[in-house]
Amino acid sequence: MTERGLPTFDELPSYKDLPGCAWEVWGAGDSLGTVNLLTDAVVQRAAEEEIRTGQRVTLDLPLQFFAQPLHGRMPTDHHAYNKPSGRKDDELHINTQASSQWDGLLHFSTRMIKAGDDHVLYGGIPEASLPVGVLPRRVTDMHPGLLRLGIHNWAQHGICGRGVLLDMVRFYEAKHDGKLPYEPCTGGVISTADLQACAQAQGVEFRMGDILLVRMGYLGAYKRASINEREELCARSANYVGVDASDDMKRFLWNTHFSAVACDAPSFEEWPPAEDARPLHESLLPLWGMPVGELFDLDTLSEVCAKTSRWTFFVASWPLNVLGGVASPPNAAAIF
Repeated sequence: MTERGLPTFDELPSYKDLPGCAWEVWGAGDSLGTVNLLTDAVVQRAAEEEIRTGQRVTLDLPLQFFAQPLHGRMPTDHHAYNKPSGRKDDELHINTQASSQWDGLLHFSTRMIKAGDDHVLYGGIPEASLPVGVLPRRVTDMHPGLLRLGIHNWAQHGICGRGVLLDMVRFYEAKHDGKLPYEPCTGGVISTADLQACAQAQGVEFRMGDILLVRMGYLGAYKRASINEREELCARSANYVGVDASDDMKRFLWNTHFSAVACDAPSFEEWPPAEDARPLHESLLPLWGMPVGELFDLDTLSEVCAKTSRWTFFVASWPLNVLGGVASPPNAAAIF
């Protein structure tokens, strides 16, 4: 057991041959995963200690930031129209992962280990058992699996607590004469040792329930690119910087007891994964129930943190309250 009373990564049971399955940590039927760590006491302490000046920084990109979203996802369509008596309405048609996003518990299942295996979601729910297509509008008609794992559960709880920024861009640039050791838009890997070294350099000590934000440099590079270069980045095969998917990384993320992780790249982990590694998503979402944030806008946050020499702050994030939702814009802000 860790000093915080939770099992260590190596004490967790395995699911088939996948180590570190946390389905039993918060009890049968759990719908929150590691968001359970954001208790009233944890949130209250974070608010009391971190909110000092009231300065606020959004962590969301505009929904329309990507004219052609990554992975072939549908672009955001925004329709405005006139109503009688001088009124206007508007409608949004979005893919919830077309811009800044939380991946929810319905987004990623375990991969097939051998022929005939089920792909299972958090809690062992078979992915194939859940409906797809146009879903019911009435809660009474919804599949119980969607109600158990939908992102509305996080929306109704809130992903709020102490945020910690590990600014790998500044960390690496300080070590490498102002340069990154990778090209963020074409690949690169960040190790556990480097995350820990960055935390030490920033004077950060983690505590249970922290919301980990990692600035890797993808969005900064994307913003500096020309329109043609941006279109090429969105159209080509996915190769992105991210953390490694090793068991050491899993031990670090679980044993530190983060409530959620997020970054400014399209995938929190190096993508595609190394040939000999299973996706880190496979541990974070279906085995642990941990929110995974991607394409968070961390550049302004980095500037504020560097200017104030504060790498911790209060994070308030309220995903869309969509029953049975797979993912959501984070609707997140850092408050100092």
